[in-house]
Formats: sequence, C-alpha cells, structure tokens
Amino acid sequence: MMPTSFDISQLPSLQDGMSIQEESMKRRKTCRFIEESGRILKLPRVAIATAMVFFHRFYAKHSFAQHDRFEVAVACLLLAAKTEESPKKLVVVLEECQKLKWRGMQAGSASVKPPDLDPKGEEFSKLKERVLLLERVILHTIGFELSIDHPYKFLVEQIKQLVQGKKLIYQNNHTPVGLSSPQQQQQHMMNEMVQLAMNFANDSMHTSLCLQFDPKKIALTCVYLAAQFGHLMPANESDDWCDSLLSIDPASLVSIALQLIELIAERKGSDPTVLNQVKERLEVWTTLEPQTKRPRVE
Repeated sequence: MMPTSFDISQLPSLQDGMSIQEESMKRRKTCRFIEESGRILKLPRVAIATAMVFFHRFYAKHSFAQHDRFEVAVACLLLAAKTEESPKKLVVVLEECQKLKWRGMQAGSASVKPPDLDPKGEEFSKLKERVLLLERVILHTIGFELSIDHPYKFLVEQIKQLVQGKKLIYQNNHTPVGLSSPQQQQQHMMNEMVQLAMNFANDSMHTSLCLQFDPKKIALTCVYLAAQFGHLMPANESDDWCDSLLSIDPASLVSIALQLIELIAERKGSDPTVLNQVKERLEVWTTLEPQTKRPRVE
C-alpha cells in the first residue's frame, strides 16, 4: 500500500526539478477543480474523494510535466464515478469539466476565449480519446486497486465514543450558553465535532496525506483538531489523546495536524490566533522525548 513506502523526495515532479511548493500547489488547485466538478455533476462525496485519491496516487508515479493535470482529473472523476456506482456519461463529464476549467481561466484573464465544445467536433473527439487513454493509464498506475477507504468512514464512530462516553468537556469559558440539559450539551458537542472533523477530512483530500498515512490515522487527527478548534479537553486529567482517547502514535498525529494547519492557514478568513495556538502545542511535542509526548488540549 502507498502509505507504507511513500517518500515525498522521490515524487517524479520533484525529480524533474519542480519545487515541493509548486507540486503541492498543483495538487491543491486540481483537487479543488475535482471537488467543484464533482459537485456540478452531482456525484456523491465518496466518489469525489475517491477521484482525488486516484489523482494523488497517479502523480506519485508520474510527473506533472508528463500529463495534463486537468485531463487526468477528468479521467479520475470518470473512473471514481464508476467505482462508486455513480457512473456519468463521458460527454457530460467532459462538457461540464471543460466549462469549469475555462470559467476559471477567464476569471484570471478576460482575453481568454473558450474553445469550441461541439461534441461532434474534431477537438472534442481528440479530448475524449485522450481521457479514455488516461483512464486506462490510471488503472495500471494504481495497480487496479479501486476499493478506497476514506477518513470519513471512521470519524462519526470515534466521535460518538468520545462524546457519549463523556470523555470530553468544554474548556473554561467555552461552555455553550442556552443549553440547559446535559443531553442538549452532549448533542451540541457531537454535532459541532462531526462538522469540524468532516471539514478537516475534506481539507486532507487536497494534500498528499492519503499517500503518507492510512485513512484511520488521518481521521483520528481530524477528530483531535475538531476538539482543539471546538475548545474541548479530556474530562479526566489522566487521559491523554494518543494513548487513552484516540490510540494513535504522537509522531503521526503531529505530522498530519501540522500539514492540515499549514493548508488552513493559507485560507482567507482563518483565525490566526487559534491556528497559532494549536501549531505551537504541536511543535512543542516534536521536541519532547517519545515517552513524554502526550498531546492534550489545555
């Protein structure tokens, strides 16, 4: 499996001279394109996520200089839609993806004119051939491994265990107002954690994390970050996140969390105060001895 042997320095694009920053940027931008295309095509969330995993795995073996990333993205969407039992017609996928691509290009330059999208035209026919060929190349690249687990699969159950098991409490001065009963507070905590964790899981799909770690570790880190941003802490002072609450090794949690925070920090409207607080805690743990790395929300 990819996560057990991934070495970011060996990415083909980096071997071709591309910087890691540019390589990461191309992944993020193309994944946003996949996400928006999937939404327009009304694909289920799992199909969109699968398309992004296919995309990341493809460019773990191929250079961005070798294949048009938008055409690869379209082929990944087609393949993922079939895999997740939500197939779409090739012509429909091509038309919608091309429209989205050219809308983005026109937003950056008013002089850009969209190409002829005539489904019966020669250019469209050539595009279909390239995408169908890429679909086969992707299949071979990923070793025909079509069954993909995503972090979403593990999130809700893990949060249920924490909230219903009364393992978490709100930090001082952050208890929600207007919720009179413990049941209401518990439901509010559950809903907020699920939403935050889902958002972090969505963000993770725009990075190469799926190449570095198995989906459960990514999910557990998303739960941890949801607690951080939801101002929650362990109810029992003797509990720590890695051993008692989440069963994840600290090195993985810190690495995943820092990569997600780096991504979020680039987004407009993100709260720099909270981001910096969480980042500082994580960076402190990287300097500790292994036996003292016991992440907490304090």
